[in-house]
Amino acid sequence: MHRRQVFAAATTLLAALGLAGCRPEPAAPQDAAQPAPAPQPRFTWTMLTAWPQDHPGLGSGAVSFAQRVEAMSGGRLSIEVSAAGERVPAQGVFDVVSRGSAELGHSAAYFWSGKTAAAPFFTAIPFGLSATEMHAWLQHGGGMALWEEAYAPFGIKPLLVGNTGMRMGGWFNKEINSLQDFEGLRVRMPGLGGEVLKRFAATTVNLDESEVPVALYNGTIDATDGGGPYNDLAAGLHQFARFYYYPGWQAPQAAIELLINRKAWDALPADLKAIVEEAARGSTQLMLDEYAYNNAHALAELRRQGVVLKRFPDQVLAALHHESEQVLEQLARQNALNGRIRASLQAFREQAGEMSKVAEKELYNAR
Repeated sequence: MHRRQVFAAATTLLAALGLAGCRPEPAAPQDAAQPAPAPQPRFTWTMLTAWPQDHPGLGSGAVSFAQRVEAMSGGRLSIEVSAAGERVPAQGVFDVVSRGSAELGHSAAYFWSGKTAAAPFFTAIPFGLSATEMHAWLQHGGGMALWEEAYAPFGIKPLLVGNTGMRMGGWFNKEINSLQDFEGLRVRMPGLGGEVLKRFAATTVNLDESEVPVALYNGTIDATDGGGPYNDLAAGLHQFARFYYYPGWQAPQAAIELLINRKAWDALPADLKAIVEEAARGSTQLMLDEYAYNNAHALAELRRQGVVLKRFPDQVLAALHHESEQVLEQLARQNALNGRIRASLQAFREQAGEMSKVAEKELYNAR
């Protein structure tokens, strides 16, 4: 054999040996005895709401939260939503969740002042925080820990699940030109704002959201705090009251709560707890965005329909502010928890106010 042929044969042999060394090893046979992963537990919860069926922003926010949880959990946690009155009246939501007959509630804390005097602090206080400030206080200023402490005796864990954003002062069937105009006024105003108006000889009437338009129509009430243009236009309040007042001194914003039965919460796996918390956080921002957008459009529509937009006189606002501080101080003196909540809110309001003066306020004035 010629030298050239020997070299070629050797090269071919080496290449073959190299390729053989690169061949993948056959996969190891699966162990037929290895058990399949255990199926993950699935949960079906009921959520009662304090809102009428298809209530814009609030009722729809409850439904979208439930849908978000189910999608994020891959169906492992499904939530059946029940509007106010379908299973229990709006005023019964807290008790049913506390007993564990329903795992969730979607409402506003100021409805539950009869359960715990601290509750209104966690929706809004008169002349209080903006929506952004409220969220900051709850998430970073110790507010959430205080909220959990207030609800702990009832076996309920609260979460922030929405916010209406800035609100209006309400609908009135007569002009408010002085403090004397509140005398004898029958007004639907939940929360601490109603307690303030009582000091000016007004009478507060406790009504669910769905009852307000009829009460204005038949004269059961003379005024209502309403919410904001988005909700008020949808409810038709402009058909039954002529004057639409601002600012919303009684509740500048309204934080919306998720009530969670503590035993049901403790039974959830850690990943589902995280999903509920993140869904609540996402729902809060989406609701705030929805209200900001729709309030602007609804206010323009109310003006087109002839609604008389009026600002409370300065002297009225000053008197309301003074009495609001008295009501808050009286509430703070009821027990140690109320005192700590009041002090925490007041300290943050003062601190945040300094920033607002040089930021939002100046921007709004300049533009």
